[in-house]
Amino acid sequence: MKTHFSFKEIKELLPYDFPFLLIDKVIEIVKDKRIICIKNVTGNEIYFLGHFKEEAVMPGVLIIEALAQAALFLIKYGQNRKRHGYLLGSINKMRFFKPVLPGDQMIIEVKIIKVLGNSALVAGYVTVDEKIVAKGELIFIKTKKSNSSNVR
Repeated sequence: MKTHFSFKEIKELLPYDFPFLLIDKVIEIVKDKRIICIKNVTGNEIYFLGHFKEEAVMPGVLIIEALAQAALFLIKYGQNRKRHGYLLGSINKMRFFKPVLPGDQMIIEVKIIKVLGNSALVAGYVTVDEKIVAKGELIFIKTKKSNSSNVR
């Protein structure tokens, strides 16, 4: 089974596009268990225009979004993607330890903790230079897709 995915392949599975796709590469995936992704943070990211003028810092909410996108890729990997969408239902125990700056490479790891009925609990963390910069838990809710393609 395939374990690495390019940016183009990620775009085929996730419903995001510039400037909101925050996963550059999947470097490891174990179906229904865990995923490791890369996000290369460059000074050209559009959010750095206003966050912050004195010193560019990646917004924490976008670090959470990168975790959520990695989790969504893991959850959807190998499933029938046409029948269900997923919504982020809850963010738990999220902590930030160090700012993410232009030039950093985020390594994003997510593990499925529990799947119960129509929900999935995942735990994830983000490292830069082998130091944890953020960690927490996310809960996703499975929904039937509508015509508007509700995915997150």
